[in-house]
Amino acid sequence: MTGYTLQQLAEKLDAQVKGDHQLVVSSVATLEGATAQQLSFLANSKYRAQLETTQAGAVLLSEKDAETYSGNALVLKDPYVGFAKVAQLLDTTPRTAEGIHPSAQIDESAQIGDNVAIGANVVIGKGVIISNDVQIGPGCVVGQDSILGARTKLWANVTIYHDVHFGVDCIVHAGTVIGSDGFGYANQAGQWIKIPQTGGVRIGNQVEIGAGTTVDRGALEHTEIHDGVILDNQIQIAHNVVIGANTCIAGSSTIAGSVNIGKYCIIGGNCAVSGHLSIAEGTMVTGGTNITSVVREKSVMSSATIAMDNKLWRKNTVRFRQLDELFQRVKKIEKNLDNS
Repeated sequence: MTGYTLQQLAEKLDAQVKGDHQLVVSSVATLEGATAQQLSFLANSKYRAQLETTQAGAVLLSEKDAETYSGNALVLKDPYVGFAKVAQLLDTTPRTAEGIHPSAQIDESAQIGDNVAIGANVVIGKGVIISNDVQIGPGCVVGQDSILGARTKLWANVTIYHDVHFGVDCIVHAGTVIGSDGFGYANQAGQWIKIPQTGGVRIGNQVEIGAGTTVDRGALEHTEIHDGVILDNQIQIAHNVVIGANTCIAGSSTIAGSVNIGKYCIIGGNCAVSGHLSIAEGTMVTGGTNITSVVREKSVMSSATIAMDNKLWRKNTVRFRQLDELFQRVKKIEKNLDNS
């Protein structure tokens, strides 16, 4: 189908139609850039002025905003969630592969399900299980005894090591490595002795992993990423990390070994979590924050300072170094006051 009528969309979104029920929309766009064949949305009040000038065929609106809008609209509780669902329905993203390319190297012991697509120069190892409707892009490697659940999609040049198990409906973006060795060594008189990483990686259902991200295998037990987790680009997940269901981690963050992150957490970009810590369910960590101690209760955690003029930053850095001296002086003054 190349488009949907507003009535069809309303039925899928549990929305109400205001205006032409039979209007067909074929794609989504911003309020400012939309045309008469496109559907837009208003989810932030600061863009309400664009509602008066938009050329969109229809707009996803809350009940309050729909009251003063004279054009076609789909009225629902959360326009942004509605936009996401319509965008999925009208998605034109191509498949990562079509059919099984003759250059693919597939071990004879591998089990390949129905309607599987495998791109050029893919390597599938011994004992691999590829479930129905999986798509594997060009240049991917799937190592021995790994499992890809139904409808999972790998974009180009993804490397899956041995003993990595995926659930269903997962997406892994280009250049990602899953199951590489964790950073485990013992030191003997200055010489590093490698500790074999014999655990695997276990990934749940509907997990999405961004481009260039690395997920290390466990040292003894598995690294775990639970259902519904979304990981942005260029994230480092170290060995034996456990990430609870529906947690979100933004780009360039680093999670050290044996960290346990609860469900429904949101971790901003460029964060770092020290090893062997736990973070409580529902915690939010703002961008650039370093977590160095256990977070026992749901909270909002921040540590990064805001950008400022360099000269002021230099002055403040000097003052920061003087904090202990200042503290001792204040403590001495307080003691003198108490004794007077």
